[in-house]
Amino acid sequence: MSELKEKIKEAVNKHLDTAIALSKDLAEHPELPYQEFESSRKMAEILKEAGFEVTYPYAGYDTAYCAKLDNGDGPSVALLAEYDALPEIGHGCGHNLHGSLSVLSGLALMDLKDKFKGTLYVIGTPAEEENGAKIGMAEQGIFDDMSMAVMMHSSSGGYSLPDMDVLSLRCYEVEFFGETAHAVAAPWNGKSALSAARKFLDLIDARRECFTPDIHVNSVILDGGKAPNIIPDYSKIRMEFRTSSMSRLEKVDEMIKKCANAAAMALDCTVTLTFGLSDFADMVRNYPLENKITELMVGYGLKVGDVPPASGSSDVGNISYHCPAMQSMLSITDENFALHTRDFRDATLKPKAHDAMAKGACCLADLSLKIFNDDSFRSTVYEAWQKELKNKQSD
Repeated sequence: MSELKEKIKEAVNKHLDTAIALSKDLAEHPELPYQEFESSRKMAEILKEAGFEVTYPYAGYDTAYCAKLDNGDGPSVALLAEYDALPEIGHGCGHNLHGSLSVLSGLALMDLKDKFKGTLYVIGTPAEEENGAKIGMAEQGIFDDMSMAVMMHSSSGGYSLPDMDVLSLRCYEVEFFGETAHAVAAPWNGKSALSAARKFLDLIDARRECFTPDIHVNSVILDGGKAPNIIPDYSKIRMEFRTSSMSRLEKVDEMIKKCANAAAMALDCTVTLTFGLSDFADMVRNYPLENKITELMVGYGLKVGDVPPASGSSDVGNISYHCPAMQSMLSITDENFALHTRDFRDATLKPKAHDAMAKGACCLADLSLKIFNDDSFRSTVYEAWQKELKNKQSD
């Protein structure tokens, strides 16, 4: 192992107990999206005590923070930290562990500041489980001048992954408005908003046979009336569409509006469409970064698998439209525990998870130093990002 890698391991191990204590504290005191006041405060305090210049709150979010190390002229790198929990089961997605991992990587790089020039950020990003703050931060231009923005996400199964491919996501709330009437005595005086909603879903289903394989749709009727003897004058559907790119999502948008307007017109109702969430972008993957993190993972003792096809969505995708970005998946247990379960939550507190956190922090610190110090590699990463972004935008 090279002298630099030994110094990275030494720096990570120096702060490992702090990161483990933070992870345990977050697990014992889980906070829901946009309510992570204590979680974010504790992270910000640790980074401030280490010498970072901390802005808290940050970017218009009460529970976001930005810890900055201005280490002279050079590139900018952002380490992304998550820390929101789930209802009832707490940190069943492992944010307590991989949020602490990003803090640990930042602490190690602070100790290694004589090894690079540039600006290091550790950015606390709340509410990944809801309307992710990374989306708004990306829209504000926070990542536009970054050479790289990275994080690791906890996973299971024994094999870590260099990246997580994700789909773009748009959530619609579709509301139909009609007129009430007695459903038996005088139904002809009514205009059924529920019938309009059902017809809308029928029209979406009729379009499925022409969907490209990357298009996925899921829906639920949130309101379909109050009693069976009343023609409902209001109905509400929540619908999610996922596609392989933001450009394809715009094409889906036109189809949704046509189906909604046609259903309303056919049933003499009116309709409104609003967005239930901010749009989640797909991932602009960066293969030079993925190849390098794979090499580092193996070098620090992690087993690495192949990135599976995109199936979910993440707000890291939005960042990837603004700068080279990557969300590696770090296996913290050999068991095949699903995310968002109590078993996975409990696995984040085991010694094997803490060992994985240390190895993951070494990987992120090493990759960051590569971006800071290797002009050729940094240019290769940026050029690959520009090419893939152009392909996404023309899809």
